[in-house]
Amino acid sequence: MKRPNKIKRFRNNLSLPVLTSSFWNYILAALAVIISSGICFFIVDYIGYQSVSFILLFVVSILSIFMGIGPITLAASLSAFIWNFFFIPPKFTIDIDKTEDALMFGMFFIIALVNGVLTSRVRRQERLTRDREERTNALYQLTKGLANSNNMDELIETTVNNIKVNFGLDVIIILQDGNNHLAEYSKDPLLKKLTSEEIGVAERVFENSLKAGKYTDSLQSEKYTFYPMMGNSIKPGVIAVKHSIPVHGNNDEFWDTFITQISNAVEKEFLNELARKARFLNESDKLYKTLFNSISHELRIPVATIMSASESLLTTQHPEDIRKELSHEILKAADRLNRLIENLLNMSRLESGRITPRLDWCDIHDLINKVADSLLDELKPFHLQVEICDEMPLVRIDFGLMEQVLYNLIYNATQYASISTNLRVKASYEKGMMILQVLDRGPGIPKKEISLIFNKFYRIEGSKAGGTGLGLSIAKGFTLAHKGTITAENRQNGGAKFTIRIPSDIPKDEFKG
Repeated sequence: MKRPNKIKRFRNNLSLPVLTSSFWNYILAALAVIISSGICFFIVDYIGYQSVSFILLFVVSILSIFMGIGPITLAASLSAFIWNFFFIPPKFTIDIDKTEDALMFGMFFIIALVNGVLTSRVRRQERLTRDREERTNALYQLTKGLANSNNMDELIETTVNNIKVNFGLDVIIILQDGNNHLAEYSKDPLLKKLTSEEIGVAERVFENSLKAGKYTDSLQSEKYTFYPMMGNSIKPGVIAVKHSIPVHGNNDEFWDTFITQISNAVEKEFLNELARKARFLNESDKLYKTLFNSISHELRIPVATIMSASESLLTTQHPEDIRKELSHEILKAADRLNRLIENLLNMSRLESGRITPRLDWCDIHDLINKVADSLLDELKPFHLQVEICDEMPLVRIDFGLMEQVLYNLIYNATQYASISTNLRVKASYEKGMMILQVLDRGPGIPKKEISLIFNKFYRIEGSKAGGTGLGLSIAKGFTLAHKGTITAENRQNGGAKFTIRIPSDIPKDEFKG
């Protein structure tokens, strides 16, 4: 693919010694002076030989814009000789009769030489300044790209693209695998894999921390120059750069600076990944312990109840009322087990990202009544109040998911509300939003824990034993699956209020009264 001219120029400026003059520059300088002198030879009778000096001086000045000091010195010397030999009387001799002509000849040579040299130096300085600006901009773009990278993949891609765009060079990043062994790592599908010899060079560079390969003094490679990435605490890996021509002097120092920036960024991300893995393992261990403790406690109680009641039914003759009571205890324990399993399965679905609500038109009355029926025993110590606005329409929700949400909120309220208080469930529809609220009277939620109660396995400090801490987390997950929100706040005079807002259309011309 053809690269833009700007990229090609930048690449050459960083790869070649500055302002070296080739043999052809000397030839062109001499030809320019000779041709100009030839033209002047035919018109000297009309303009005078003094005017010829100004023309030749102008030619030398023009040449100094495009050529180095060597060709300019040749042009100045040659033009002075030609002007003396062919134009200053007596012609075709180096002798000068008039003192003013001799002085003018000397001044001509000095002015031509000084003007050419100074112009060449200005051009050289301008080119060096432009090179520094381009290098500074390249470093800035690299640093900016590395800073905006969120992970190792983006960082490597930024590095490869930056070097390819700025210098037109192919790059392969070879990182260590965490055990001080190199592994090829490149996102560019056009790059061929390194040969076994080049991999050997990369491994030696990684071990010895010295650059090697093409255009170096050791371990000549066929294609790449290998630079070690040196971090402050670890060696992240090796950078293989496919140079087309040698890198010298300041350019070599620039490449070292460029690679140092890359090395520091890669090392930082490498250490961040190690830290993330360590945190993940630590959190996984804590999660396992929390899950084990919570589930073992939740399993132990209903299992013990089922076993005790079943054994009593099998081994002892009880009156009918006692048998019914024991059977009811078994049913309650089984329901508790089923609720635990449901919560674990729901959390697994949320973690896997497989929750996709199946939206359908639903009646909020039916939803609240079904949840209330399934919590009859838990609601016995309380006074349940249901408030639904007069013009509550049908709403598009996943009935099963919202049943779990409302079940968990009401069940949670029964666990923390004060006995014999009112539990209120309110439903309304405002500006395209279905709003569900569950309110209780009790100790409420500690302010510092309001933002934490929707976390997995989180339970309020000092709360009574029981529960896995999954109910509110599942309620939040299912609400978010509906593109809704769920919030918690404390009520005045004690208690908590949970509010769910879910965007929902309503059927045209259909309202529930």
